[in-house]
Amino acid sequence: MKLSGSRIEAFIKAPDPAMRAILVFGPDLGLVRERVQRLMKSVVPDLSDPFRITELTPAALKDIPSRLADEAAAMAMGGGRRVVVLRDAGDSQSAVLTSFLGHPIGDALVVVEGGELGPRSSLRKLFEGADNAAAMACYGDEGGSLAAVIQDELKSAGLMAEPDAMAYLIDHLGGDRRLTRAELGKLALYMGGPGRVSLEDAQACVGDTAALGLDDLALTTADGDHAGSQRVLDRLLREGTSPVAMLRTVSRHFQRLHLAAGHMAQGKAMDQAMNALKPPVIFKAVERFKRQLSRWPVDRLGKALEVLTEAEADCKTTGMPAAEITSRALMMLARAAARR
Repeated sequence: MKLSGSRIEAFIKAPDPAMRAILVFGPDLGLVRERVQRLMKSVVPDLSDPFRITELTPAALKDIPSRLADEAAAMAMGGGRRVVVLRDAGDSQSAVLTSFLGHPIGDALVVVEGGELGPRSSLRKLFEGADNAAAMACYGDEGGSLAAVIQDELKSAGLMAEPDAMAYLIDHLGGDRRLTRAELGKLALYMGGPGRVSLEDAQACVGDTAALGLDDLALTTADGDHAGSQRVLDRLLREGTSPVAMLRTVSRHFQRLHLAAGHMAQGKAMDQAMNALKPPVIFKAVERFKRQLSRWPVDRLGKALEVLTEAEADCKTTGMPAAEITSRALMMLARAAARR
């Protein structure tokens, strides 16, 4: 069964007991881990209970393929339903899970934690097509979902973000749920207690921490610095940053350029067009932003956004390596910028 949208949240709150195994996968590894833990807690409130929780790895199943079924059938000392978690799963575990779902033993909930699985993935197809299993994809927060995460996290600390601060946080967070929560936790600590978060507060805490590398990627690409863009891309990939998160950050930057360029096309001066942006361009990037506006007319910015939108869709639907799709899209934009 394939879960998406609001069905995911409803399922996590009350998992269908008929689902013997659940696959949680996607490029947002922080959200993957968060949902896995919530599913585990729906069965075992104390995640430190060694008698009711067992974690397996692909290496363990390679040595003893029957161990998954054995753990799922085992009874906990002291009673209670058990959870079996398979970490870092991929297509190489499809055969073992196919066997288990064909003849499930015991009553344990099997939670499978995977990375970015394309639509051609055999593991993903298995869970989406099974009657006794479910699959949920985890993509980076954006738009309304990201705003809700930010509001909930701040509310728990007695905080509320002013409109400019909220816009800034939305623009600088969202690539990874775990990182988003960590940055908001740091902001709450900075505030020191309940109150309203101003734009200055948000910039002081989040500015050059959560999105430094991603901002660098957007700026070097729009500058037309292909070599610099690829160096930042490689660094982010080594750090485990999702290619989709990279594309979304670059898209947000080009959207802001497009909005400012649109104001200029209507007769506004460059400074006026930039001042209309919310949140404002950070002071150290103002001159680069101006040069980029001179380099990118509004019609070419529209085409650039089409390239980025298509690249993100390809990452999610074609099964091709997301890193290569992202690299190609950024190369196209950087070269277009260099040609002025």
